[in-house]
Amino acid sequence: MPGRAVGARAIALVGPNGTGKTALMEALLHAAGAIERQGAHGSTVGDASAEARAHGQSVEINVADFSFMEDRYAIIDTPGSVEFFGDADHALQCADLALVVIDPDPDKGLLIQPTLKELERLGVPRAIFVNKIDQARGKIRDLLAALQPSSSTPLVARQIPIWKDDKAAGFVDLALERAFIYRQGQPSEQQPIPPDMVEREAEARFHMLEQMADFDDALMEQLLSDIIPAQDVVFADLVRETREGLITPVFFGSALNGFGIRRLLKALRHDTPGPERAAARLGAEGDCAYVFKTAHAGQAGKLAYARVLAGRVADGADLTLGSGERARASGVFALLGQATRKLGAGELGDVVAIGKVEAARAGDLLSADGKSRKALMTPQRRPPVFGMAITTADRKDDVRLSSALARLMEEDPTLELLHDQENHQTVLLGQGDSHLKVAMERLKRRYGVEVRAEKPRTAYKETIRRKTSIRGRHKKQSGGHGQFGDVVLEIAPRRRGEGVSFSDRITGGVVPKQWIPAVGDGVKDACERGPLGFPVVDVEAVLVDGSFHAVDSSEMAFRTAGRIGMADGLKACDSLLLEPVEKVVIYAPSSATSRITSFVAGRRGQILGYDTRDGWPGWDRIEINLPQAERQDLIVELRSVTQGLGSYEAEFSHMAELTGRLADDVVQKHAKEHAAHA
Repeated sequence: MPGRAVGARAIALVGPNGTGKTALMEALLHAAGAIERQGAHGSTVGDASAEARAHGQSVEINVADFSFMEDRYAIIDTPGSVEFFGDADHALQCADLALVVIDPDPDKGLLIQPTLKELERLGVPRAIFVNKIDQARGKIRDLLAALQPSSSTPLVARQIPIWKDDKAAGFVDLALERAFIYRQGQPSEQQPIPPDMVEREAEARFHMLEQMADFDDALMEQLLSDIIPAQDVVFADLVRETREGLITPVFFGSALNGFGIRRLLKALRHDTPGPERAAARLGAEGDCAYVFKTAHAGQAGKLAYARVLAGRVADGADLTLGSGERARASGVFALLGQATRKLGAGELGDVVAIGKVEAARAGDLLSADGKSRKALMTPQRRPPVFGMAITTADRKDDVRLSSALARLMEEDPTLELLHDQENHQTVLLGQGDSHLKVAMERLKRRYGVEVRAEKPRTAYKETIRRKTSIRGRHKKQSGGHGQFGDVVLEIAPRRRGEGVSFSDRITGGVVPKQWIPAVGDGVKDACERGPLGFPVVDVEAVLVDGSFHAVDSSEMAFRTAGRIGMADGLKACDSLLLEPVEKVVIYAPSSATSRITSFVAGRRGQILGYDTRDGWPGWDRIEINLPQAERQDLIVELRSVTQGLGSYEAEFSHMAELTGRLADDVVQKHAKEHAAHA
């Protein structure tokens, strides 16, 4: 049997929502003796936060360590929902192996493709665990055929099920060539391979060996010569090819019933590489730990969740960040869900929480040998796809809101904050409606800051259709020096996107040069709010004439005259409402493309083109122009027609005319809001 890796191994549980990842973590911990019994919803080691239990799903990663057959492990349970999966981005980078948990339903095969693509990009070895096998109703070979297009590496079945009364009663281990019968709450019972399965087992095992032989010339030669390879050769190849990410082995069982869990543990014990591979990916050397998450834990202060990838990190160690900043570790803790246990040090491979390293952020390397190191890899940014404008329920909390949001965004880098100066809104951006709801619940529970949320306003503008010439005159007498400014402006539309322009054609000094800039300032003042109530764009104003008073004229008087003239002139130029249009790129399975184009049309979208998504078999890339006002809940509809797989990226493209009833409704609503806040 190949030698096992030195140091604790970290295994990430990943996969679609509802496949039972948290239940599998419970089953692994129970089988290893780390917990006395498996918890149900509301009493599990994972998903113990108030938000996870309130929403009935994982909303953050959970970590638990355990020992099995004298080897140490850490399980990192990741959220299945795409809205919360960003919490696992850094954790995946330091994992030794990812166990992809799926349902035994071939129709759901496409759901694992985004996860597999990310693991392949990161170079993380992976295996698949088909959960809920006791509920399967089809053939495993059909399931693997449905899954294979989603994986760039061969899916190698390590087991085949034993069926009894149309239910999986056990399995045959193809490497061991042994049969195991499930026993509720107990280890599986080893038995001889049933006679009616001998031929099927031989066929399945030969197929497994053929897949492995694609990466081993000696094994291929043995198969071509009808030589049965020795069992230790088979195991050595399985270990090597799994650790190098050449194949993706497939296991199955039932987490809730404990079926196949011990066999899975024994396979992971051999197949999972040690921390040296993850250390090489990230550039960790010396005594070094990689931070994959930070959390503010109330009175315990800030904790940095980190994996020791080289050497050890002791309590009280002086740590150096990639920036060169230094900090002292104040406590090193083992993790079992939300429970912690103090350690003297984190040893090689351990996943620990390090206390009071205030400057640490996810993605940092913490070095205990005095050297500054930066991680060689960073996760791909997840662009926000949903936003809500937030305000405090109590204005006294405005200052506290700012610091609370800063902490939340540090813990969850997929949250972003936009200060929309034009619409006077603070917009919280994230990965979906549920993502933002959880963030707002955390604001209230952790920091006592309750916020109200509403849809962000669209940044409408207005412009003009025709030109005019108009006089702006400001005259005021109030004892002593008065105020006098007189200007004549020619106002005309400009091409879309050219902005506001001011110039002059003054001759003969009718407006003194020193006051001409003030007229321009007045023009810009008038453009802040046009006749329709929105900022004015794409107009030009030319100062062509005017007059002044030797005593009463001033910079302020001419600024006021410029504002009056421009405001009156805009009213005479046939105002036109403009709305922002964005270029949106949608990524989705090809099977959903027709439905996407249908609802895009219903949102006043314009299809610009289609293409296949590069490197993603069965996926399309759809480019559209879409009014920003129609994008608010686009992600909700997109995910509903793509089994939650669809995503998009958006960027501003241009301003476009908005006319008719839609324009009238926008203007009326804006006028009411302005009056309410006046």
